[in-house]
Amino acid sequence: MSRLFPRLLALSLLGLSHYACAQALTAGTPLATASPVDDLPASADQANPLPSLTSLVAQALTYDSGLQSQRLDSRSVAQEVPMAQARLRPQLDATAAYRYRQANNIYTDNPDDYPDEVYDDRVSGKTRDRSWEVRLTQPLFSLERWRQVDKAHAQGDAALLQVAVAERDLAVKVVESYLDAYQASRTLGLLIAQRESLVLQQRQAQRAYELGVGDRLNLLESQSRLDQAVADQTAAENDLANAQSDLERLTGTLLDIGPVQLATPEALVVAPERQPLDAWLAMTANNAQVRLAAERQRVARADTDVRRAGRYPELNLVLGYSDVQSNDALQTSEDFSASVEMNVTLYQGGYTSASIRQGELTALSGAAAMQNERRLAQQEVRKRLRSMQGDVRQLEALQRSIESGTLFLKAAERGESVGLRDLVDVLDARSSVYDLRIRFVKTACLYLKDRTNLDAAAGQLDTDALQQITALLERIEGGDSRQG
Repeated sequence: MSRLFPRLLALSLLGLSHYACAQALTAGTPLATASPVDDLPASADQANPLPSLTSLVAQALTYDSGLQSQRLDSRSVAQEVPMAQARLRPQLDATAAYRYRQANNIYTDNPDDYPDEVYDDRVSGKTRDRSWEVRLTQPLFSLERWRQVDKAHAQGDAALLQVAVAERDLAVKVVESYLDAYQASRTLGLLIAQRESLVLQQRQAQRAYELGVGDRLNLLESQSRLDQAVADQTAAENDLANAQSDLERLTGTLLDIGPVQLATPEALVVAPERQPLDAWLAMTANNAQVRLAAERQRVARADTDVRRAGRYPELNLVLGYSDVQSNDALQTSEDFSASVEMNVTLYQGGYTSASIRQGELTALSGAAAMQNERRLAQQEVRKRLRSMQGDVRQLEALQRSIESGTLFLKAAERGESVGLRDLVDVLDARSSVYDLRIRFVKTACLYLKDRTNLDAAAGQLDTDALQQITALLERIEGGDSRQG
């Protein structure tokens, strides 16, 4: 009985210290490590709803200046088509000239031989001519110009696909930045809650130590854990600010994504991917980068055909009208002409052959580039599918770990209250639970990033894919969460 009394006295004093700490906190005692985000509401109803991911992507597609530049470049390249077609249509040229000429010829040397008045200006050797001419040229056959039209169409299609690649990459960046902001905000909310509990633990340890019933080691341990929590919270605040800054740069909108203490959903089931690997690999034909590489190969082949067409003759119909007015009556004339002209290049020092060979090599290079892009897309599909499978298993394991860790924390707290556990055990259990919940949020965001990149690699990143991301986040938010 004499041994039991000091222990009961210590437990009573420790209980008084817990009560004193609770009274001090409810009385509004300021915390030395308080953060500005402590003023946020603690009700889940007051938490700001998640911004619409679909709306953010739509804003980025209209706001991003890099994408606007790509679209303008595409419109510029599209003008190659009417330019090429114009070379097949009639060309109408008009020229006008004034010419003064002073000559020494048979007329000026033998003026006596030309006594007629009509020869006076010519005998003087000085003539002034005013002339104008209209010339119409219509290509009848030009293989090079016809093939140039095909090449222009291919260039326009390639430019449109280049825009599609830029849009896909921008959408992926927006989704990843959005998930980074979501992860940072939920991590920050959990760290704030962890820090608040550590503040209470630290005050309890401090009071117990001051009353002589506590251990200095427990006090130092609680202070060390609190300092680490403050450092982690600062890092999370920086991550959230950086993610919000990235979203603002991409969308032009500063989003208000505040910290939220997110509880783990009790029955969050993420179904594994149902489609087989072969089906996903077949979808890579729709990958924007693969399609762009194929279109660039088509441009290279069309360019080679244009170069080969340089060996063929060109046939043109030429109609002309000219009017010459001169002080020399013999020079004055009005002429109409019609002709069919053929032009063929016979020899250019080997330029045509070298040009054709260059085009053929470019086309072979394009084929190799297309094959490489297809293999990269297929490798991306395999990698993302493996990552998603691992993410799903991790989410399931983390939910079980959080459940068992929470039960262990409650047992440690009860054991600490009756002296069977010390404060370090409670701190370890609480830190483990918060770490598991933070890892759960991180793994869920990794899963969604892998899903986004899988859809992008398979050419399936569309509005439905974005809505599926939002739906999963809403399921996670549907748990017992509160604003941190």
